[in-house]
Amino acid sequence: MMIALPMNSGIIQAIVLLVVANGAPVLINKVLGKRWACPVDNGLMLRDGHRLFGHSKTWRGIGSAILSTTLIAILSGIGSLTGILFGTLAMSGDLLASFIKRRMACTESSRARGLDTVPESLLPILLLKEPLALSLLDIIIIVALFFLIEELISPVLYQWHIRKRPY
Repeated sequence: MMIALPMNSGIIQAIVLLVVANGAPVLINKVLGKRWACPVDNGLMLRDGHRLFGHSKTWRGIGSAILSTTLIAILSGIGSLTGILFGTLAMSGDLLASFIKRRMACTESSRARGLDTVPESLLPILLLKEPLALSLLDIIIIVALFFLIEELISPVLYQWHIRKRPY
């Protein structure tokens, strides 16, 4: 028995923007390695003995996510401002997840199912629901689909040597 999900163009656009925002830093890291990879936290250690965000959260990655989502937003007719905001909010959610994971003493680039996808997907789609014409049901569908996409695509990207870990 198949369950039909209501798929409007806002859902598809949001999923594409999330995949682009999440994938751009991974791809730019694969292409450039450590070149120009300045950590967002500049190595800042907090009292708990862990970095603020970690070495893998770089300005280059954030910039690539924002630039990529802006380009895709323009090409899809959403507009540059929405693209800039989407990329910025997605990366803010990603930084929030990294901050929480560091406070939980998780090692950098470790997996925290849900925490790795929910903040970076929920923040941009919640705050940009009007420009993307999203309903509450759309938002729930997008977060769930993005979680599933991440779960399914990460092992493939690892096999293709794009990601360093299979999750």
